[in-house]
Amino acid sequence: MKKEQSNKPHLQVAAGLILRKNKILIAKRPSGTPLEGLWEFPGGKQEKDESLKNCLIRELKEELGVTVKIEKHFLTVDHEYEARVISLHFFFCVCFDGEPKACEEQDIKWITINDFDRYHFLPPDLKVIAALRDRL
Repeated sequence: MKKEQSNKPHLQVAAGLILRKNKILIAKRPSGTPLEGLWEFPGGKQEKDESLKNCLIRELKEELGVTVKIEKHFLTVDHEYEARVISLHFFFCVCFDGEPKACEEQDIKWITINDFDRYHFLPPDLKVIAALRDRL
């Protein structure tokens, strides 16, 4: 049986897995945004004619004030929300310019892999957390 195509907007999103000394950086969605208060890996929507890597570099500069080097693609997760479908592309990154800070009124934290269960994450990020636990 063939899966039906959704008429919902389909967004491409890039997210960074920023690791430092056995910790990973997470961000809390600010109030006033969809799914506010949930935690996620920082990143954002791809703009027209922008590569996923350039999208992630731009988003992390805007959100965290850092310039990153993208090491490699880790995983892509497709997820359907009520109003849209997203393909979320996760990349391992290292910061090579600046110290991450919350530039858009969001909380950020460095946590260990054992801390993930203490935070409420967006549904697609939960799939990445499971994959990270298998890898790290």
